[in-house]
Amino acid sequence: MTRREAIIGMSMSASALATSAAPTEPREATIMELPPPHLHGGKPLNEALGLRRSIREYAERPLPPQVMSDLLWAAFGINRPDSGGRTAPYWRHVMVIDVYAALPDGVWLYEPERHCLKRYLHDDIRAQTGLQDFVATAPLNLIYVAHGERMGDIGAEDRRLYASVDAAFIGQNVYLFCASEGLATVFRGAVDYTKLGQRLALGPGQFVTFAQTVGYPRE
Repeated sequence: MTRREAIIGMSMSASALATSAAPTEPREATIMELPPPHLHGGKPLNEALGLRRSIREYAERPLPPQVMSDLLWAAFGINRPDSGGRTAPYWRHVMVIDVYAALPDGVWLYEPERHCLKRYLHDDIRAQTGLQDFVATAPLNLIYVAHGERMGDIGAEDRRLYASVDAAFIGQNVYLFCASEGLATVFRGAVDYTKLGQRLALGPGQFVTFAQTVGYPRE
């Protein structure tokens, strides 16, 4: 080995050692894996209907992963894997509603096929999901976004009408789940739709229909 080769070898070894010793930055998760949803249990339907109500005062306590998993599946998850059918009906068998979860650590998009949450925004925009003060500190605000471009054969007014009906089906599922599990919720139309749509950078034809707050009731 020549002196030059030895120097090059020593330099490469030092560089490799420095690289291996340097701390690595943790990679921010782009997927939030959810545990499998519980498909059994809960209160009987009539009991849940008796407990269903709108609540506007929330504890800041976060929802555990299992509760989040069960909630999202109840809202608009896949209940017939063979066909991809959902827990809520939808317009002309066309999927026009996406469910976004506004959490303290950002906004996540629910993906029913994988039953997971995919990061959409890093910012906490809870305060921008409604006009009432409680939305800013409640642990979760669901945002129901419609793909109007998928409803091309009807006018804009009818697109909003039918998309709102689909969102309301999902919202009622959330109401019943919350009634069964001792959670608080309220389905909300008091939203600055233009500003929220801009904050979400929605694509052409997309629009916000409603939002829904979920959390534990304030003691």
